Amino acid sequence: MSRKGNCYDNAPMESFWGTLKPELVHHRRYGTRQEAIQDITEYIKMFYNRQRRQKKLGYLPPVVYEQKFYTERWQLERFDVHY
Repeated sequence: MSRKGNCYDNAPMESFWGTLKPELVHHRRYGTRQEAIQDITEYIKMFYNRQRRQKKLGYLPPVVYEQKFYTERWQLERFDVHY
């Protein structure tokens, strides 16, 4: 975290909330707080991280991007290539 007044700390979360609200929350009415928590948790785990393509990640879902990153890194380390 940086100093007070630096808006860049919040940028990733603000971007996420800007995606979550129109894709999920604004289309539903929740009877209880627990129902909302469960729905949002499922959205993050099942859709956002595993299926939703991210422009910043080369149009790959985060889970696929992470697997690709670690596979490539492992291959570079295996052949003792440093970057």
